[in-house]
Order: sequence, then C-alpha cells, then structure tokens
Amino acid sequence: YQGIKFYMPEVVDVPEIVEYKGIKNLVQAVRSQLVKAGEKIIFDFTKPTQDLKETWGALDDVVMGGTSESSIALTDSTAIFTGNVSTANSGGFASVRTRNFDSPLNLAGFSGLQLRVKGDGKRYKLIVRSEAKWDGIGYSYSFDTVYNTWITVTVPFDKLIPVFRAKTVKDGSKLDPSNIYSFQLMLSKFEYDGGLNPKFTPGVFQLELESIKADGGQTLPRFVMVSSAGVTRPGRPGLNLEEEPPAVRMNDMLGGILTWKLKGEDCVRSSGIPYTVVRPCALTEEAGGKALIFEQGDNIRGKVSREDIAELCVQALSEPQACKVTFEVKEGEDSRSPGDWEGLFSGVK
Repeated sequence: YQGIKFYMPEVVDVPEIVEYKGIKNLVQAVRSQLVKAGEKIIFDFTKPTQDLKETWGALDDVVMGGTSESSIALTDSTAIFTGNVSTANSGGFASVRTRNFDSPLNLAGFSGLQLRVKGDGKRYKLIVRSEAKWDGIGYSYSFDTVYNTWITVTVPFDKLIPVFRAKTVKDGSKLDPSNIYSFQLMLSKFEYDGGLNPKFTPGVFQLELESIKADGGQTLPRFVMVSSAGVTRPGRPGLNLEEEPPAVRMNDMLGGILTWKLKGEDCVRSSGIPYTVVRPCALTEEAGGKALIFEQGDNIRGKVSREDIAELCVQALSEPQACKVTFEVKEGEDSRSPGDWEGLFSGVK
C-alpha cells in the first residue's frame, strides 16, 4: 500500500546488502556473458566438442585430379587448418568445409561475419553457401593474414561475391543471410575469373582459428533493473518533502533505501552491459493493462501496477531504443493498454 496507506516501516536488514551489494554481485556474475551484445557465436574453437570435430572436413583439389592435401585439427584452444598445397596436375587449392547444417542458420539482422585468425601471411578465402547443393553457388571473400599474429577479419555480407568454382556469377543475387547452409575456408592459387592470388605460394601452409561469429546485430538490453522513482530526491535542494511520497520523506528511517538503489543503478550503468533501468512510481497490486507514462528527470509522482511493470520489463528486452536508458514510469488516467511500446521508448533519451 506504499503511496496509498503507509504503515510504520520495519527495516529487517540494511538496504545496502540488497539494493547495492546484491545488484553489484549480479552484475559481476553475468557481465562476461552479457557484455558482448550484437554478436552471435557460430563456431567457438576455444571450446572443442565432438560435434565441432565432426562438422568440419577436408575438401582439396584431389576431387579434380590435383595432389594437394589438408586437414583441420582441434586443439584445446584453437582449430588448425594446415596442409600442403600443390599446383601439380593443374591443381592448386586446399580447403576445409562444414557439412550442411541440419537447419540453415538464420543470421538476418546481422551485418556480417568476424573471424579470429592467426595465419602465415598468405591470402585465404571464406566461402558461405545459402543453398543445400553441394556444388552450387558460393559467396566468397578473400582476406590476407599477418604472419604469426592474431587478427580479427571482418566480412560484411554485402561484400561477399557470388561465385561458382572461382568464377564470378554475373548478375548473381546477394547472399541471403537468413538461410546459410555451410562454411568453407580455402587456400587457392586463383582469385576470381582466372586471376591469380598475389600471395599464393605452393607448399606447407597453416591457419589457426579461434572463432567465427555473426556481427553487427542490433544492440538490445540484456540487463533490466527495476529501481524506484525518487532515488535522486533525498537531499535535493529546494525539495518540498510534504509533497513527496513516503519513501522519499523517510529515506533515512528506511536505511537510506533510495540512496542505495541509486548506487545499484550506477553499478549497472557502468558495467558495459546493455541495460534498461526502470524507475516505477508507487507499486500497486491492482490489475494491469493501463496506459503508461514515461518521464525523465525524476520528478513525477503517481502509481503503477506490478503487472504493468513486469510487462514493461519483458517488452524492453526486444526494443533497441530501450538500451542504455533510465526513466521513471507511472500509469495514465485512462484504462487503455500501452500498445505502442516502440513509440513509448522512442521518447526516452
């Protein structure tokens, strides 16, 4: 009944333990999993599994009469694509390729791929396929490596070239990132359409990989904190306490609960995790489904149903405009539901 009927408060424990230390502990516990937003790990070679070992296999120029040979081996922390590439018998390429995925990967919403590699100074190709045919059209991107140095290679989807056996497909459609069936890594004598790879030399080669990720997706909130309206008001100059809700008037009697909530917010905001901090006015047990009003500056007063705050938290997780914002919320005068969540969040800075 806070904000409607206020009974004598009883502080069972120091609010610092929950509102500040508890939030701080939560942030530390999940930070490593949540701080990297906007990416999707496709292959993590730092954590080899049996399924990962069975996914990749060699595909060399022996299928066309050549004599090159390669393999991919998973160590404790990397995958090593290595072998010997030869131009004998009109050959000149070695590669490793995944089997077709049981269900195609849907990478719609991402802008491209990132490869974490350590090479030998040679130029390699990444080939992506968006159809189940084994010998169909692939989408290729050439990248240079730096000898014995870890680098991150960014592969924008719109830079992938449609090819069929190293020949570009004129007027070929762009890659459909929502329908990806396989990946291939290749060292080839040729670039495209008969042109030669300027960094190719026959012989032994080696390319190490840590990961392949989809990158550039929308950044969405990953950590939603329910705080409280009024957290910045205790001690604010010129504040008329008679007009403030009980939690503000009795902050000291309540163990500084609003002060500690604010420190908890600060932990979330400084964590690097994409966050949303929601500051509801007085929470009620009334039925939800009311129109909501968002404000900033920590000046509003009112009430709001716990049901509506729960729904708000869920909606925030899928709204890019709810990312890295702090705002107060109360229910409106009428009984209509919020409806336009995107519109509500678009007005928050």
